[in-house]
Amino acid sequence: MDILDTAERAHNTPVGGQQLSAATATSRQRGAGIALMLASSASNQTGAALGALAFPTIGPVGVVAVRQFVTALVLTPIVRPKLRGLRQDQWWPVLGLVVVFSVMNLSLYAAIERIGLGLAVTLEFLGPLTVAIASSRRALNIACAALAGIGVVVLTNPGPTANLIGIALALLAALAWGSYILLNRTLGQRLPGLQGTAVASLVTAAAWTPIAVTWFAFHAPTAAAIALAVACGLMSSIAPYVADLLALRRVPAQMLGTFTSINPVWAALAGWLVLHQALDLNEWIGIGLIVISNVAISARAFTSSKEQVRAAALRDIAD
Repeated sequence: MDILDTAERAHNTPVGGQQLSAATATSRQRGAGIALMLASSASNQTGAALGALAFPTIGPVGVVAVRQFVTALVLTPIVRPKLRGLRQDQWWPVLGLVVVFSVMNLSLYAAIERIGLGLAVTLEFLGPLTVAIASSRRALNIACAALAGIGVVVLTNPGPTANLIGIALALLAALAWGSYILLNRTLGQRLPGLQGTAVASLVTAAAWTPIAVTWFAFHAPTAAAIALAVACGLMSSIAPYVADLLALRRVPAQMLGTFTSINPVWAALAGWLVLHQALDLNEWIGIGLIVISNVAISARAFTSSKEQVRAAALRDIAD
């Protein structure tokens, strides 16, 4: 047992049997958080698969339009965003998110239509991975970037038969996802709580209204297609958001980042079960390499955070 473990135990030792009960409660909280994170990921990718089932009737544009409306209809009455009084420095990240929401979802679903759910989501995952790598110059992150690059090559297997348009669309979705992270971080610093996200979803829905009217005038929707698109909105937007919010009350944020890595795996499974999109061996290997690279980065962040907490405990004892 090292000095940090000794200090941590001394700092956290309650009277009598309270330590055991506290440890048990913490373990249960952590287990519930992990279950919520897994449910969030599964819901997200299953919703995307259900949305893809509506492509033959209303196309990716129709699915994205319905998804934007569902998100706004759920968030607006809950958060009650206030549009009046927003400053210019608050409006520009909101408008940036409107563009990012639209590009990210539309390019992803268009990519799913061309290269399948598993490949599209894995390539889109390069967005947050790039943000994580760019935030640090550690040698480990550089190695992870190289590993992810190898994974992309193995996954896409570039050649004459590769669907370059689908790959390009998925990479565009990755760029949009990375931009979303940065814009959302900025907006979170300028608007309290969920105001920024709710305002952006409301403005996005308003911007998509004329697009939806025009699109559905030429692509008559069926009740089944609308139901699938609504399910996509609820399962891929609302349910993951609620699950992640509840999970963050039980686990560290860095652990949530690590578990996000399972999204490409869930996407591959959902594509196989719901859309009957089987993956070749090279595609599974590519997905694995990209997932491993993100797990390594997230685990490093989690370890660094834990070390900081233990150091703070030592300082408290010293004081």
